[in-house]
Amino acid sequence: MDPNRKLWNEGHQLLRQALARPDDHPGAIELFLRQHAMVHDAEMSNSSLPSFSDEVWKDANETIIRCVPPKCEHSIAWLVWHITRIEDMTMNVLLAGRTQVCYRADWLTKMNITVRHTGNVVMDMKGVVELSQAVDIAVLRAYRLAVGQATREAVVSLSPEETRRKVAPARLQELLDDGSVPKEATGLLEYWGSLTIGGLLLMPPTRHCLVHLNEALKVKKKCS
Repeated sequence: MDPNRKLWNEGHQLLRQALARPDDHPGAIELFLRQHAMVHDAEMSNSSLPSFSDEVWKDANETIIRCVPPKCEHSIAWLVWHITRIEDMTMNVLLAGRTQVCYRADWLTKMNITVRHTGNVVMDMKGVVELSQAVDIAVLRAYRLAVGQATREAVVSLSPEETRRKVAPARLQELLDDGSVPKEATGLLEYWGSLTIGGLLLMPPTRHCLVHLNEALKVKKKCS
């Protein structure tokens, strides 16, 4: 295994353990910030840690970023949009109870896309290709940067008690009502609703990102 990914996986196990110990809250937050930094561009955290996101972008031109190779389901552009939308929803609405980053500065219009959901269930290959070709890559990266920074601001303010509470049903309903999660993808809401806030930290802004960044590297290799 790549040593950096081995480091990340070991760190995630430590994060899981720290979140289970109420007296280790500061350590859990520190571990989260470390894990989170590694699945974003280094610019987001100004960290010297390895960045799996930078690994994807390195030497990837626009053709590669928009490419959906044969026998693959996504492009790099789609994958970055997908993980960013999910992080925006879960960290801002479900965790912090505040407006999503994408609605604070009309990011969807700036990115040249109209789709506000995550792409789960309701987007076919035609939709994946259309989004991949239409999205403004530079603005997409700026949106991801803004989402990552917002996540860190929200997480450092969490109390130990908050990490142990379940996601509020009203916040889940908000994502359904504003179209962030379409009715066909309510399984997402059921999953998120089954988690504590600490459980959310272990998946959408960390593990989920790594899974899709690994997929993005495979797409990059096939499109290069």
